[in-house]
Amino acid sequence: MSRAGAGQSGSFALSLAQFGEGAKEAINASMREIIIELGSSVIRMSPVGNPEIWAANIKHREANVRAADDYDFKVAVRNTLINLDDSNFTRSGKLRRGVKYAKPLTKAERVQNFNVNGLVAGQGYIGGRFRGNWMFSIGSPDTSTTEEVDPSGSKSTARIVGGAIEFKAGDTAFITNSLPYAIPLEFGHSQQSPSGMVRVTIARFQQIVLDAIRKHQL
Repeated sequence: MSRAGAGQSGSFALSLAQFGEGAKEAINASMREIIIELGSSVIRMSPVGNPEIWAANIKHREANVRAADDYDFKVAVRNTLINLDDSNFTRSGKLRRGVKYAKPLTKAERVQNFNVNGLVAGQGYIGGRFRGNWMFSIGSPDTSTTEEVDPSGSKSTARIVGGAIEFKAGDTAFITNSLPYAIPLEFGHSQQSPSGMVRVTIARFQQIVLDAIRKHQL
């Protein structure tokens, strides 16, 4: 009696091996995408120093705006008094010779004469050092820092993407920022990111994982 399949060869073991390799690569691809999104998230939310919103500069500009407004108020009062005095006008209603209306400030004069957009702190300052100090490492944290500024975050993003390529399931990855003011910024020191960066990203972690798995599922 012959047996079904007798004399035939199969590749079942090879298929399992191929599936295993495919599953391993899908897991690695998912993990890399998770790492990149986590890194991109903290970079995007990292505040970039902006002297325009520093308290000292806001106070300075507010004082200058008040001074400019006060000048314009006095101009308006002077012109009103001119209008209330009939002796300032001819019979035809024109201003008499030597009587002139005062002119309110132009936008340019408010800037040039009253420095309404001026800075008393941070002149020449270029923000972006904190955003440029996100580091990526595998195995142990990278506690180094750089003096480079990276307002767009492109350098930090490239650093994380480049490092994530080397990551494999089972490795431990670290995304770190070792500047001394990183912790104060995380806990609300900046008006730009009052809820921090890491905490907000962690709150999204589950969704980030699910999105990556869904994208790379076999």
